[in-house]
Amino acid sequence: MGKVIVISGASAGIGKTAMQMLEKKGHTVYNLSRRPTPGNHIKTDVTSPEDIKNAIKQIYDKEGRIDALINNAGMGISGAIENTDLANAKRMFDVNFFGAFNLIREVLPYMRKSGGGTIVNISSAAAKFPLPFQAFYSASKSALCSLSDALRLEVAPFNIKVVSVLPGDVKTEFTEKRVKNSHDDSVYGDRVAKSVAIMERDEMNGMPPEVIGRIIVKLINSKNPPPFVMGGKQYAFLNFLAKILPYRFVMYLIGKIYG
Repeated sequence: MGKVIVISGASAGIGKTAMQMLEKKGHTVYNLSRRPTPGNHIKTDVTSPEDIKNAIKQIYDKEGRIDALINNAGMGISGAIENTDLANAKRMFDVNFFGAFNLIREVLPYMRKSGGGTIVNISSAAAKFPLPFQAFYSASKSALCSLSDALRLEVAPFNIKVVSVLPGDVKTEFTEKRVKNSHDDSVYGDRVAKSVAIMERDEMNGMPPEVIGRIIVKLINSKNPPPFVMGGKQYAFLNFLAKILPYRFVMYLIGKIYG
């Protein structure tokens, strides 16, 4: 029997691809995003608790259950930490972290009524490998992973599974939508521009969103999903190396590439 699935930010990129894949598998998928999309779309700002509350209730009232939640909505900012606008940093955490929190908080009571469910939080490889000049994005995704780990322990007695997906570089619209600092102090020279250029090049030459979409589909159907999944084989290998190499050396390599 197909599942009732809620996904945020599925108007493009990973979310859109995952939604299409899940629908092809016979699941009923609701996209909560600001931009309208074909299919089951409810206009929702994930930073608005009231929007989320109304959307989740609407879905439950219609379907009678919610089997899975995919927290996919996200945004990025880049630039030196000391030159980052506080409003931009807060806005990004509102979307990447508190948006997921708002959805989780509203979905959990319905999942308990349904006898369980699965929550998939789309984090980033940057949560494990924090990048210079993208510190706040890395921090928000790391915070989401920590939230997932704590939540997994809290809701285990209710048959609710929680897993983080940490994609590496994926070719999507995310790159062009990144918010950049209006200026960065001259003491950094051209390091910020070079670092962001490398990130954007890697993203535009990254894996197709279908790679992550297939991971999400597999997790939704898994009875015992792992705590986290690295998105892409090369990133899984990097994660393995990070476990056996000294942390200082790993940070040194990241600094040489992006610093």
